Formats: sequence, C-alpha cells, structure tokens
Amino acid sequence: MMALVLSFTGVNHFIYAGLQAPAPKDTNIVVPERMNFTLAAERSRPAVVFIQTYSNSPQGSASLENPLQDLLEELYGGQAETPQGDQSKDKEQKPQEYPIASASGVIISGEGYIVSNNHVIEGADRIEIVLNDKRSYNAKVIGIDPETDLSLLKIESGEVTPIIYGNSDIIKIGEWVLAVGNPFNLTSTVTAGIVSAKGRNVGVLAEQSNMAIESFIQTDAVVNVGNSGGALVNIKGELIGINTAIASPTGSYAGYSFAVPSNIVFKVVEDLKKYGQVQRAILGVTIQDLDAALVKAKKIPDFHGVYVDSVVKGSSAAEAGIQKGDIIKMIEGHIVDSPAELQEIVAIHRPGDKIKLSYSRDGKVRETEALLKNSTGGTKLSKKDPNEMGGLVGAQMRDLSKEEAKKFKVKGGVKIEKVLPGKFKSAGMADGFIITHIDKIPVKSIEDATKIINKNKQNGVLVQGIYPNGEKAFYAIAF
Repeated sequence: MMALVLSFTGVNHFIYAGLQAPAPKDTNIVVPERMNFTLAAERSRPAVVFIQTYSNSPQGSASLENPLQDLLEELYGGQAETPQGDQSKDKEQKPQEYPIASASGVIISGEGYIVSNNHVIEGADRIEIVLNDKRSYNAKVIGIDPETDLSLLKIESGEVTPIIYGNSDIIKIGEWVLAVGNPFNLTSTVTAGIVSAKGRNVGVLAEQSNMAIESFIQTDAVVNVGNSGGALVNIKGELIGINTAIASPTGSYAGYSFAVPSNIVFKVVEDLKKYGQVQRAILGVTIQDLDAALVKAKKIPDFHGVYVDSVVKGSSAAEAGIQKGDIIKMIEGHIVDSPAELQEIVAIHRPGDKIKLSYSRDGKVRETEALLKNSTGGTKLSKKDPNEMGGLVGAQMRDLSKEEAKKFKVKGGVKIEKVLPGKFKSAGMADGFIITHIDKIPVKSIEDATKIINKNKQNGVLVQGIYPNGEKAFYAIAF
C-alpha cells in the first residue's frame, strides 16, 4: 500500500499515512506571541457588505472602463444571479436585468448609509446590497464624487452594524492593516498586510476626472477584483481607508493595493449627506515634486516641500501672497513633501475655510493664511439639493467650474456627473453632458436649471448642451 504524501510549500516536512512524527526534543521552547487580528476582523466584517449591480440593457456595462470592472465582467458577468424574492407581482412588467459587476461597500452609520467606490455603481440601474447576515436590500444613490472615486448609498433596513471611523492621518508606514471585502464573490474575506506608503498618487483616477484627488494609502494586503469599495482597517477594526485600486499588469493582485484615506472619506460622505454634492476647496496652484533636477536647477537647499509652478490669478493662493517659485513646506501644521499630500490636506476642507501655510522664498521661511475658494472662485457653499433637481430628472450634477467653462468654450453650465434612472436617461442623455441652456435660457448653475424647469415643466422643456468631446446635443424632457 502506497503512503500518502502531503507537501506544503516552504516547509521541509512530509507526513506519511500510518506514521507519527517524532516529538520535538525540547518541549520548553517559548514561542513569541503572534499578532492577533481576530478583534479587528470581528469588529469590521459585519459592516462590510456585498454589492451587486444590474443594468436594464445588455450594453449597460459598456461604460465601465475601470480595469477591475473589466476583469470582473469577463469572469462573472454572465454568472451572477438575480436575487430570489417575491416575484409574483408585476412579473411580466419587470424589465430583464443584466448583471454588471459585484464589489464591496462599508456601512458607515446606523441609518443605513453605505460608502463604496464610484466606479462600482457606474452604469447601474439597480444596486443590490447583501449584508453580512444575508439580508438583501436595494440601495438608493445619495451622491457620488468622481474626483475621489467615492459614492454614498442608502438602504432602508432594520438594525445594521456600522464601522468605526479611524484617523488615517496618524497611521504609520509599517503598521498592520486588514482588507475586508468580497474578492471574486468570496464574501466577507479578510486579508492582512502592512501600510507600504502614504500619499501615493498612481494616476488611476485621472481618466475619470481632470480634478482627481489621489493620496492613497498603499498596502500589501491582498486585494482582488470584488474588493473595490471594501474596508481597510487598523488592528482595532477602525476604518482607515476604502480599497479602490490595485497595481497589476493583469487585473489581479500583484503585490500592492491602494485605498482612499478615511479622513477624505469622512469629509466626502458628510458633504454628500448634508449638501448633496461635495464642497471642494481649491488652493489655486499647480505644484510639482522637488526632484534632483529641479533642486539643482533652482538651487533649492533641500528636498522638503513642493514647488509652486504657477498660481491662478485671483485664487486663494494668490490672495495669500503665494508666488511662482515658492516652496510650500507645511499646511495646518502638516509637513508637505508631495503634491498628493497637499491635495489630501486641502481636500478635507471646504470653501470658506482658512488654512495656515508655511513656505520658503529666497531661502527664507514665511507664513501666511489662505481663504479657500470653490471652483467658481467664491467661498459660498452650494445649497443642499440632493433630491430637488437631481431627483426630478434623475441625475447627479454639479456646477461647471471656471476652468471647465473656458476649456469647453461656454459661459457656464451644469455638468451631469452621472445619469440615473429617470427623465434624462429616458431621453438618451449620457454621463458628462454639460447643460448650457434650457428652453433657450442660459444656465450657469444648478439653481438656474431648477428655477427654469420648475417654471416650465408643465409643458416639458428642451435641454441644450455639449459633451466633453465637443458634440452638441438637444434633449426634449417631458414631465
């Protein structure tokens, strides 16, 4: 009879059937206590949900350009099943649904708010949330933020277990972290790793938005397709990031993953809940890293800080006295050594906030205070409008910035960030459309659009505008 052999990679032991391994000679060996992740896993797993998105069109997933979603489509696109439930009512009237993708999300409040990635829900007509205890709900989109690739969803449920927020600012390189999510449809999977870097900009969001904010936490915890939108937690089980992307030539894990810091997540979520859109503060500078060539060319004494390449006229930085050639060293007491770090600090503030800056010019360190502005050059916060306009037509939108208006050669407008099921989608409008006129009346803000539509919706309205590629379009909207 042949003996069964089990071989374990990296272990020089063989176990033979019918034989017993000899006992070690020294039974008094003291084994160091291992790092224990059970508390973190127990505290975080109940707050991480499984997300399945569906489209009413077989082409519904075509808009998903994220490489993670592309791979997910290839692997699981035709295999996901529609959740079983009471289908006796209106069975024939329900449109056929096509699975787009599956991913993860994190419950961040007892009221049923869930944060995930924007690319996770992109193109979805229906979003299904499955909790850790198997309860299933349809989610409503509260808001999205392509600049950080975050989305805020809400479910009407009973009791849920929210995650505890941690402070991503204080986490250090080398600390242990856990990634919690649903890779390859393997629900509630936990992997461990360490923080490999902070303030990492990898350019993954640049294609989605020209105002992308990237200051990722980099980790070597295993993250794969389906982990997007899941939690990155510290050893206390506190949320320190939302897993967003991986560095990979294949679309699967190859060593490193990237998460949006929890402090940015918290600010974006609070804005979407309170205002319906993110209140984005802008300093008004273009900056670059201090590399060896720049330091040598400009005769800069050290590599600490970021170089100011240009200053936007009338911007917060300009009014604070910042000039081209200055080196920003610190903001609000935080050392700044990369553009990503500066972006992260500014991103957690709102227009109207004042921030202290430390910078050097001609070898002398100076200090100033900047009053942050919004994309239109003002300090006013946008009025809360999560449902009035967006809910009326079915869209997530924002006012067009001055820079975008100049780029597209228009005097102003409203940019459609995401078309949701509703009037605009029925008319054929797509993401990215810029509304410039409604019923031939110029539109420069969401407030303008709301007033015109509310006044004329009895007879329907004609929406006119332009797509980023220059294509002009008209849409007749009936109410």
